Amino acid sequence: MGKYSVALNAVLIKECTRFLRIWVQTLVPPAITMTLYFVIFGSLIGERIGQMGGFDYMAFIVPGLIMMSVITNSYSNVASSFFSAKFQRNIEELLVAPVPNYIIVLGYIGGGMLRGLLVGIIVTLVATFFVDIHIHSYFVLISTVLLTAMVFALAGLINAIFANTFDDISIIPTFVLTPLTYLGGVFYSLTLLPEVWQTVSKINPIVYMVNAFRYGFLGVTDVNLTFAFAMIIGFAVIFFTIAMMLINRGIGIRS
Repeated sequence: MGKYSVALNAVLIKECTRFLRIWVQTLVPPAITMTLYFVIFGSLIGERIGQMGGFDYMAFIVPGLIMMSVITNSYSNVASSFFSAKFQRNIEELLVAPVPNYIIVLGYIGGGMLRGLLVGIIVTLVATFFVDIHIHSYFVLISTVLLTAMVFALAGLINAIFANTFDDISIIPTFVLTPLTYLGGVFYSLTLLPEVWQTVSKINPIVYMVNAFRYGFLGVTDVNLTFAFAMIIGFAVIFFTIAMMLINRGIGIRS
């Protein structure tokens, strides 16, 4: 990939410049939204709930809120950027360039991951005003957030490939991503649910991402950590394969 590093860097720089140029729209709103979550769910409701999983409720929900912001922003960045390139026909310039398609995919998902991680850092900094942050495992924490950002950046790319209008890139986040995120154990432990609903919840892949990330912070998890990593890596491989297949065939791109 060395000889294509210039092309990869060019796509990455373009993607980063795109969301940094409008940072008031891309970076500030997540910080404000998460601050409200911390105030309402953490400070106000958390005082009445008490402890969860052996930790103060505020400390328990922090990893989930950070992961929720990473997921949302990684997804939306790639979905909107790639669809805009399709809509404005800028993507054709990349497709005719002497650059492998995997470089294009890596460039777009890299930009999405960077935005997701940057927002995650901002939300973490906001969280320090409400709770003391302690890291149980840096390896689990970093690997989980990187893999999760990659999975949802790839998912955003696949959404953008199939989208025909701007409305199409909002359907999945609204009707699929948001419900899965809120039901992914961000605000509660699975152990509070009846056994039947615990089993149903474990169908949700975001449950594994949130719990693995929570283990990195607190050292507790409601799911098997090895299985969680296997599932996240599995989704990354599957989504990357699908994205490459779609772009190689020109589906949703070449008219």
